[in-house]
Amino acid sequence: MKLGARIFKTGLAIILSLYIAIWIGLENPSYAALAATFAVQPSIHRSFQTILEQIQANIIGAVLAVIFVLTFGPEPFVVGLVTVIAIAIIIKLKLEASTIPLAIVTIIIIMESPVDNFIEFASFRFLLILIGVFSAFIVNMVFIPPRYETKLYHQVVEYTEQTIQWTILLLSRDADHKAMRKDLSMLHEKMVKLENLFLLYKEERNYFIKNKYSKARKVVLFKQMILSSQKISTILKNMERRENELFHMPENLQELIRDQLRLLTDYHNRILLRYAGKVNSQPSPEVLEEIDEGKTNLMESYLELYEQAEISKEEWLHLLPIISHIMEYEEKLEHLDHLVDSFFTYHKKDNKVLVQKEEE
Repeated sequence: MKLGARIFKTGLAIILSLYIAIWIGLENPSYAALAATFAVQPSIHRSFQTILEQIQANIIGAVLAVIFVLTFGPEPFVVGLVTVIAIAIIIKLKLEASTIPLAIVTIIIIMESPVDNFIEFASFRFLLILIGVFSAFIVNMVFIPPRYETKLYHQVVEYTEQTIQWTILLLSRDADHKAMRKDLSMLHEKMVKLENLFLLYKEERNYFIKNKYSKARKVVLFKQMILSSQKISTILKNMERRENELFHMPENLQELIRDQLRLLTDYHNRILLRYAGKVNSQPSPEVLEEIDEGKTNLMESYLELYEQAEISKEEWLHLLPIISHIMEYEEKLEHLDHLVDSFFTYHKKDNKVLVQKEEE
């Protein structure tokens, strides 16, 4: 099991909030720690983005809790009603959904055990919540940010390698279909996580002007990496769905598809290796020419089948998306290769690749 940066940040935020609450002399410092747990964010930008909304949501919860306790008392039904009203207001104001749990915590601990001087009691409870929120914010600011570029690159590579492996196995008729369908479901989940990680990387701000343009180029690069990986995944899913039609095609067409996909997947792997500094140059002109020639031969051979009686028009149409996706796959790889080449050709001093060795 890996202990990520967010786990350490949560622990540090809890420690800091407890020390601050104890130092001030507030009772029940554990409430500050509870608030810090909910307030930790995965990135510095998210921390900036949510702290104001967290404070607004907590003020809403605290004010409602005080009003309803003073009016109706701390009955369980009232606590539930205040929670529903607070959530409705937060949603109406279009605050982040992540602020709702902390607002609920604020409501519960304020309405928990009112005393005679309830306003003072509620104020101290609300102060504990703010201590937790600001402790989490401070930890987010000073703690070493997650290495999103490293994580993103390795996840793209892992996803691409697994997809390519199943593509080659399917074309060779060596794939275990039960295992492949299980992995296809897993790969779908990985892509969702990969897209979420990309959003975190994209929204993370650079606070130094000299890194601004380099980061912008990397965002475009990684987006194209993900699109290229999605395309080979689409090809695999289409081939798995239309496997019977695919292997009913003439052997020469099947061979052209196999050869073209092997060339393209090798090209794909080389581009990813080049970005990480493991390959120094683009593919040779001969390799690129072979890819173009393979595309031409594949298209011409496929179009010729349309007039042949041995292949039904329905089978031909079913295979059309696969051929189309293969063509698009080549276009996306050419664009990705161009982006990587431009990245290393221009502004060399600014373009620093931060991919590190993947942690064990």
